[in-house]
Amino acid sequence: MLTTYHLLWTMRVETPLELDDSPGTALRGALFTAIWRRFCTNKQAPTCLECPLLQVCPVSALLAPADDPQAPTLQRLNGQPWGRDIPRPYVLEPPLEGGRRYEPGERLVFGMTLIGRRVELLPYVMLSSQELERQGLGRPLPENGSPPRRGGLRIERIEAYHPFSGERQQLYRAGAQQVRTPTLAVQAEAEDVRQRALTLPEQRVTLTFLTPLRLVRHGALCKEPDFATLVQRLLERLEQLGLAYGAAEEARALAEQREHLLALAAAVRCEGHTMRWQDMPSYSRRLRRATPIGGLVGQATFVGDLAELRELLVWGELIHVGKDVVKGNGWYRACHSQEADVHTPSLSVHKRE
Repeated sequence: MLTTYHLLWTMRVETPLELDDSPGTALRGALFTAIWRRFCTNKQAPTCLECPLLQVCPVSALLAPADDPQAPTLQRLNGQPWGRDIPRPYVLEPPLEGGRRYEPGERLVFGMTLIGRRVELLPYVMLSSQELERQGLGRPLPENGSPPRRGGLRIERIEAYHPFSGERQQLYRAGAQQVRTPTLAVQAEAEDVRQRALTLPEQRVTLTFLTPLRLVRHGALCKEPDFATLVQRLLERLEQLGLAYGAAEEARALAEQREHLLALAAAVRCEGHTMRWQDMPSYSRRLRRATPIGGLVGQATFVGDLAELRELLVWGELIHVGKDVVKGNGWYRACHSQEADVHTPSLSVHKRE
């Protein structure tokens, strides 16, 4: 249905840098600003939706996509429109240490996943890296100058990696004149997802949420693990991404299984969990105020008939689930219960020095 391209950014800190408890928000804001400053040709437009260049702009396509009202393939499969906004074609995987201070010489590592055909926009991301270095990251600190400046950093390397095998491919290294095109990817047609799903148990699985899971059910936040809502949101997200960036026919086939999969999910129960609510604010420049993006973190073990749901759970590992995924939320790992505390390549990939 989809192809996902997983990138690993390794950056060397040059001046003191501080991130708060939601580093994904800072990374998303820094990337957005860098790409907007580098490539937006109509900065006077109040929003991307109000810009006449909307349908041909790489900034909008990556950071603020909106569907073409004339395009029938971007309609919900039950006949109702999604509205003008469609899912962003990327997710972030922020540093798992949370808020902390980085001293000069330390490394800061984070992941970024590009979804489907939007990998074509990777050159724009790469070319924006110099702007990212110039503007810095994190809180403005007085020790970095007057007025206070954000922490300075330089990109050491950008790699593509396979989250299941751990294989890596170097795309860029500091000082290089060229950027390579990623060939490593998770591909549905290569059965990567299916093979990964077959490693999961059919009756009992543990999900470890590395970043906050923010789910809404009947207008209210889910403050306890809710497998049925998780599956429903995963189905909706995978369907939307498939229609927008993948193969529409496969998305339609998934939609035809929706009621069956939801019925299976409704019968799955939570055997036990260590989930806790983590509050996190995110400052919105557009709204000029902080908005909450917190959610559940920790582990939950689910039991039931999971055989037909395993591939969907694997897709969730890749594309994240819930609200604020572009800021790093909803990132989890599925595994056997006895392996829940063991680091695997897709969890430890950000810890490489």
